[in-house]
Amino acid sequence: MTNDTSTENAVSTDDEYMPSGEELEMSGGTPPRKAKHFWPSVKRLFGLMASEKMGLINVVALVVGSVVLTVIAPKVLGKAMDVVYSGIIGAQLPAGANIDDIISGARAEGRDDFADMLATADVVPGEGIDFTALGQIIIIVLLMYLVASMLMWAQGYILNALVMRVVYRLREDIERKINRLPLRYFDTRQRGDVMSRVTNDVDNIQQALQQAFSQLVQSALTIIGIGVMMFIVSWQLALLALIALPLSAIIAGIIGTRSQKLFKAQWKHTGEVNGHVEESFSGLDIVRAFGRDEVMLEEFDRRNESLYAASAGAQFVSGMIMPSMQFVSYLSYVLIAVAGGLKVATGQMTLGDATAFIQYSREFSQPISEMAGVANMLQSGVASAERTFELLDADEEDPDEVEQTLPPRTPGKVTFSEVSFRYDPQTPLIEKVSFTADPGHTVAIVGPTGAGKTTLVNLVMRFYEITGGRIILDGIDVRELSRADLRSHVGMVLQDAWLFEGTIAENIRYGRLDATDEEVIAAAQATMVDRFVRQLPDGYDTVIDADGGSVSAGERQLITIARAFLADPSLLILDEATSSVDTRTEVLVQQAMAALRTDRTSFVIAHRLSTIRDAHTILVMEDGAIVEHGSHDELLAAGGAYHRLYMSQFRGEDAEEHFTTEVLAETDADAVDIADTESPTNT
Repeated sequence: MTNDTSTENAVSTDDEYMPSGEELEMSGGTPPRKAKHFWPSVKRLFGLMASEKMGLINVVALVVGSVVLTVIAPKVLGKAMDVVYSGIIGAQLPAGANIDDIISGARAEGRDDFADMLATADVVPGEGIDFTALGQIIIIVLLMYLVASMLMWAQGYILNALVMRVVYRLREDIERKINRLPLRYFDTRQRGDVMSRVTNDVDNIQQALQQAFSQLVQSALTIIGIGVMMFIVSWQLALLALIALPLSAIIAGIIGTRSQKLFKAQWKHTGEVNGHVEESFSGLDIVRAFGRDEVMLEEFDRRNESLYAASAGAQFVSGMIMPSMQFVSYLSYVLIAVAGGLKVATGQMTLGDATAFIQYSREFSQPISEMAGVANMLQSGVASAERTFELLDADEEDPDEVEQTLPPRTPGKVTFSEVSFRYDPQTPLIEKVSFTADPGHTVAIVGPTGAGKTTLVNLVMRFYEITGGRIILDGIDVRELSRADLRSHVGMVLQDAWLFEGTIAENIRYGRLDATDEEVIAAAQATMVDRFVRQLPDGYDTVIDADGGSVSAGERQLITIARAFLADPSLLILDEATSSVDTRTEVLVQQAMAALRTDRTSFVIAHRLSTIRDAHTILVMEDGAIVEHGSHDELLAAGGAYHRLYMSQFRGEDAEEHFTTEVLAETDADAVDIADTESPTNT
């Protein structure tokens, strides 16, 4: 089973990958690619809700019901104004008089405006305000608004649950996508920027869907409903009110386009800040050790300043939408109030209808303003959606073409046949490499930094796909195996010993999740873990944090070795597994790795040549090619590249003396009582 193979750790530590310009352009540290068109992104964003059709239908139906009641209510309330107005006028007229006679008398006196007003009002001479009718109308209006509010609450409840399910599935899709992405994708991006797309951007999408969708539907229906009612009340005033629509559309188009670009920049800079913060905290000990606190702070300030500028610009520009819409609304309101007053004075409409129309005009401009405000949120949500869609649309690993399967345990014979690989199609890295690792043998790979050592074993794991030749595991081309099947036969121990948050037993059991407690302890005993775990107060139940800070570097490495031992792989890869431990702890680690390598094929990458003298075969790599191979003694005697490496590492003339001393030290190591060795936990 693959061990310690997080994407971060699997990336080559000695083979620097130079990303292409296009890949750099997509990373968090450089300007993003050209943004997609706004409307296709909006369509795809709301397309995420396609699986919730019934829920959306219910939401729309509830919104329609609420809007209908809200739109009709002002017309009904206008009737109350007519009752009050008619009562006040009627109380001033003589009781029992004929209203037609009063109108005729007013016209005879030249009071045509008053006569027109009486003609349009339901006035009963001598009678005041009908409070019974007025009370009934008010109760009806209150009930209409109450039911409308309940319907809006219900649609909000349904919509929130619906959106949460959509976002839940979106997060699942992103997680699955990340597991299908090749290492090349993560090589060219800041980890903090990827995390920002998964967390901040998805949260922003959720907020946009929850609030923008409901508000847009409600506002659009309200505009339509109020528009219809305004034409019913007075088509002349309705045309006057519609002047606001083209002005609002022009404002929203101009400002919205500008704010979309700024929101895109805002979320890009958010990813950059997150990436820098993540790096600062992850490498805090290195930062302080080298006294680079001020440098990191200056870099944070620079990125934070860029984020501030982008955010302030986005908020400023998008914030101009609402005041602009309000100005158009006020302009329309003034025109309608003046025109409506003239129509009432001339008897062309009742005071109640005029009052209702003015309320409609106010409510007509309100959803337009709300849509402008929602545009702010929608712009930000679409910008986040674009970043998320970039992740979801990224090129995945080539699908497995499974033609063969391996038995649970295989001999572990590995053959490289004319294998070639290059990150950049124009730049060769590994060219026509051929060798065979026999079952149970240890193959050491050495060479200068950038020679292709880690890349070579990454090709075995299919972290990258070869561009030529074949890699054969126990007679089967690895490309004919599924990646999961292949990696289940490989154990990996890396230089960076990664532990997960949990107990020591859980971290060891990660190598084989169905292992019993007895098997976990047996693996720990075989790899020298049991010796220091027994000294801990909680033993195997000791909880360690995500970065393993509660145990020493050597103990972390031993735990990862125990994890690989428990997996019982056919093939083992050790990548600089002892480079980060002290000399005394290295004795424990070397013994643990010796137990781990027993009866299985092993690839060992090492800069410390003293650790691989007993390897059956040593491959010496330079510039992606194997320039020498053989045993330690054979390569030294040949006086070639390995001899130069060995001499440069042990300072020339002292090398032979170092070699003799080292052999003696290793011979005596088995006689050392490990129990007397100072535990790294207590150092």
